[in-house]
Amino acid sequence: MVNRIILNETSYFGSGAREKLVPEIQKRGFQKILLVTDETLMNCGVTQKVIDTLKAGNIDFEIFDQIKPDPSIDNVKAGIEACKKAQADCLVAVGGGSVIDSAKCIGIVMENPEFSDIRSLEGTANTKKRSLPLIALPTTSGTAAEVTINYVITDPEYEVKRVCVDPNDIPVLAIIDTDLMAEAPRNTIAATGMDALTHAMEGYITKGHWVMSDMFHHKAMEMIYENLPKAVNKEREAIDNMGVAQYIAGMGFSNVGLGIVHSLAHQLGALYHVPHGFACALFLPYVLKWNGTVAKERYREIARAFKENPDGLSDDECVDLVVKKVRDLEQTLNLKTHLREYGVKEEDFEKFAEKALIDPCTSGNPREVTKEDLLEIIKEAY
Repeated sequence: MVNRIILNETSYFGSGAREKLVPEIQKRGFQKILLVTDETLMNCGVTQKVIDTLKAGNIDFEIFDQIKPDPSIDNVKAGIEACKKAQADCLVAVGGGSVIDSAKCIGIVMENPEFSDIRSLEGTANTKKRSLPLIALPTTSGTAAEVTINYVITDPEYEVKRVCVDPNDIPVLAIIDTDLMAEAPRNTIAATGMDALTHAMEGYITKGHWVMSDMFHHKAMEMIYENLPKAVNKEREAIDNMGVAQYIAGMGFSNVGLGIVHSLAHQLGALYHVPHGFACALFLPYVLKWNGTVAKERYREIARAFKENPDGLSDDECVDLVVKKVRDLEQTLNLKTHLREYGVKEEDFEKFAEKALIDPCTSGNPREVTKEDLLEIIKEAY
């Protein structure tokens, strides 16, 4: 079997790392920047930290701050038009997964206009050219979009999230400045942290896992489980650790895929606009239990990552222990654990399962899944 690994070129980590932005722009010869962000980050002053850095370095830039949560096809098309109008030769994305994913899509279409419908980018698109150069500065510790080859765009007309996988979209530079993450609301830290944990856990048991991805995912699980509650309580060292941990998880899952936690979470987001991290958190324990029948040996090592000693436990007991640890964490973070809490309607279950079955993440799940299996999980989670 041949394994492939793709990582981004350069990354900086730590408080104040945004100061590396201007020297990198100058070194790379970029002349005009389109700064991609959202209105919330503009209004709360987070994006302003990056704007001040660009101004201090006399960098020519324009701002597109209209990215919405779960960005739609039309939202991205507006960004493409803004990029053309600005005649930008580089994108700088400041934001969470929605912003960075949108910037990836903008950059891809700028260099591959034959995919301007956006829908044709779903799955593994056969783009010919690399994205317009993208520099990503994440403001949340969750998606790891700054290091992955994936992005997700919502298609409201078909009520689905389109998962796009393309090595050509990977940012040329990632700046993980935890000053930009520290001001996030506590519930955002909790949600994005659970997204990162889901990346690490699903990536660890996915069909494509191998020694290098295992290395990333095991360390990420260990760091996230230890630091997420502290980060939610605004402990600065834990926030710094979460910035690194979510990135490590991204290096892993970007190369080996995910599973049906994400398949189901994508539908909960598309149909009911539940933020992605909360959707992952809801489904994670149910799917972990269901997948435990075929990946039992993996759960023993997950328990070790959570600082538990599984020696003397049976495989089934290890599965139960891991599920309990995740449920305990979600209780600590005060997260919702049932679909009914988000107003999900039973009449949507069929559509929910049908769309999840064909989601690109489903193929990576360690246990083969049918529509009936998904319905069983959805009903249990209800």
